[in-house]
Amino acid sequence: KKQKNCLKAYVLMVLWAVAHLSSPGSGLRALRRTTGGRRGSTGLTGQDANGVPLRRSKRGWMWNQFFLLEEYTGTDMQYVGKLHSDGDRGDGSVRYVLTGEGAGSLFKIDEKSGDIHATKRLDREEKAYYILHAKAINRFTNEALEGQSEFIIKIHDINDNEPRFTKDVYTARVPEMSDIGTSVIQVTATDADDATYGNSARVVYSILEGQPYFSVDPETGLIKTALPGMDREVKENYQVVIQAKDMAGQMGGLSGTTTVSITLSDVNDNPPRFTKTLYEFRVPESVELGGTVGVIRAMDADIGENAEMDYRIIGSDGPGMFDITTNRSTQDGVIVLRKPLDFERKRQYSLRVQVENAHINPRFFSVGPFRDEATVKIVVEDVDEPPVFERASYVMEVKEDAARNTIIGSVSASDPDDKNSLVRYTIDRRTDMDRVFNIHAGNGSVYTLRELDREENAWHNISVLATEFSKYNPRQISRVPVYIRVLDVNDNAPTFATNYETFVCENAKANQRIQTVSATDPDEPLGGHRFFFGLAQEAAGKANFSVRDNKDNTAWILTRRNSYNSLQKSVYHVPVVISDGEFPMQSSTSTLTVRVCTCDREGNMKLCNAEALTARAGLSTGALVAILLCVIILLMIVVLFAALRRQRKKEPLIISKEDVRDNVVSYNDEGGGEEDTQAFDIGTLRNPEAIEESKQRRDIVPETFYPPVRRPVLPPTRDNNGDVRDFINQRLVDNDSDPTAPPYDSLATYAYEGNGSVAESLSSLESVTTEGDQDYNYLSEWGPRFKKLADMYGGDDSDRDS
Repeated sequence: KKQKNCLKAYVLMVLWAVAHLSSPGSGLRALRRTTGGRRGSTGLTGQDANGVPLRRSKRGWMWNQFFLLEEYTGTDMQYVGKLHSDGDRGDGSVRYVLTGEGAGSLFKIDEKSGDIHATKRLDREEKAYYILHAKAINRFTNEALEGQSEFIIKIHDINDNEPRFTKDVYTARVPEMSDIGTSVIQVTATDADDATYGNSARVVYSILEGQPYFSVDPETGLIKTALPGMDREVKENYQVVIQAKDMAGQMGGLSGTTTVSITLSDVNDNPPRFTKTLYEFRVPESVELGGTVGVIRAMDADIGENAEMDYRIIGSDGPGMFDITTNRSTQDGVIVLRKPLDFERKRQYSLRVQVENAHINPRFFSVGPFRDEATVKIVVEDVDEPPVFERASYVMEVKEDAARNTIIGSVSASDPDDKNSLVRYTIDRRTDMDRVFNIHAGNGSVYTLRELDREENAWHNISVLATEFSKYNPRQISRVPVYIRVLDVNDNAPTFATNYETFVCENAKANQRIQTVSATDPDEPLGGHRFFFGLAQEAAGKANFSVRDNKDNTAWILTRRNSYNSLQKSVYHVPVVISDGEFPMQSSTSTLTVRVCTCDREGNMKLCNAEALTARAGLSTGALVAILLCVIILLMIVVLFAALRRQRKKEPLIISKEDVRDNVVSYNDEGGGEEDTQAFDIGTLRNPEAIEESKQRRDIVPETFYPPVRRPVLPPTRDNNGDVRDFINQRLVDNDSDPTAPPYDSLATYAYEGNGSVAESLSSLESVTTEGDQDYNYLSEWGPRFKKLADMYGGDDSDRDS
């Protein structure tokens, strides 16, 4: 380090001396007064357009440059140069002024002598030159002696900056096994020194660490491989240190370093290899199809897609029993089961498995085959298995007329284990809820428990279960479906396809067809139905109609005479015998109803008896439903109309028998006597002052809204009808003076028989004035029907008189 500093100082001194010795006059006479300068001495050079002679003045300033070394380390200010004007006589009358970049701060000038000094150490890398302006003026008059001139101070470069790389750390990848000279990466270093001055910025690259694996081009910085056969599996990462040195790499130059991290990328240069030559797996025979039997693994030193492998079975003593797939995440070979295992049938399998790279690089074929082989031994272990049926399903047939306990077939299952246990059979009752069938537990014979009817159920699907006799294990149950077909027997007689009814005209001709009939039979013979039609034997002798078999399972009903009389007989019943052609033959008698009607010449019915007409004019179901809906709608309209009429009715004055009214109702008959108290309260007529003040009328506003009107008390009279007259007069006064009375007049009529009746009066009004001393206490003993009458007449005499 000391040697480097000494060399730097030596170079600075040499450059300073060269700069000052090469131009001694530039610092002494940078500004010079020319002959006849400002005094007006000129030379004739010609004339202008007006004939005035032109003169050319000589320049008073001479342009020059100053040079200054950077990074000055002296204690005194660094001398730059000297400015001098030809007009300076040395008497101190000239003052030098310096302006421009750094004037006054970086550069100072002596006003009297014109000497320029640098006040600070300068760095060319920060600023390479400075532009300044010089001026010479008269100290006393401040007049410019010379015109302002511009000059430049250039900073001479020294080697004070080391080369710097563009990155602190470089990363690169190169394939392993690359040839010598394979480009890896290019590094670049820059030097801040002046590249046009000397060798300060000329950089040379060299490798400090990383040999002998890599090399670097000294001029370009390109790193290349220098060793063949570099194997990633041996060493993957390399740290290479590159140096950049200026001064063209000569002694005394400055240098910088960087680190390049180089990684060898993988190529497929390693074949896969099994870790073992023999693999052995033990697997129970109950493994499900597609289940894993075992996993084998081959190792490959490569990584990524170069390590991807494919497994396959190239040999097996059980063809199609197993398959092998590749787990792409782990690159393992997974052996799976394709066919069921059976310990009792085969207890061991041997496979030959091959593994091979999925992506092979042809460049490395010479390394060897990129595949490997191994043997896999699979041992089957015995497990307790459920019984096995001989068939996957059973189909049985039974005739529908079979008797109970008839055996219709059998199933068979066996224990596949070595012990060969006995098998127990049962029927899954969930498939035979009606318990139509049963099975023998030991031999598997299926038999009937009930009579069968093919027309009710032609097929029965049941499930038979098989377990070991020695033990019951819900997990060791075998199931097999059994399909039982019920065969048809001729056990049903044919009948009419529908209930036939027809009519015959009174003027019908003999052998005239009046109806075509057909038959139906729930049986299903193998050759199809064949029906035979004929007239019943009991009606053949006196038959009015005949039956003709058409030989196509239909028949015609024909007339046997020319005319029929509805007055003699209006309805005929024709018995038709229908039989089938199966064995045993089944037959039945169906009846055709024929009604006699009056027809026109074309045979169209015109008039029939009541029964026939009703039958012919029968309404359809849709018509009946429509009529019913119309009736319901009409009833709803009537009910709604009645409800509206009821709401319009005026509310009656008397709502209940407890509601007392101040009126008298007229009777048109002798009435109901003493029990007739529905019209009015007789007590009111007897004693008007006894009316309850709290009783409110419904036809007037309640008295709580208006002050009550005081009633004048009328003196009692001795007149026979005085109480009634007084009551009426009192009510008249009350209504005349009551502001809340309704604005209409009400007329109440009172029937009074008088005193001359032979039968005497039955009215309770007359009874008030007669037999006043009669005892009416017995009325209270007559029951609740006479309670009101007892209340009126059962009081004391003092009460009645008042």
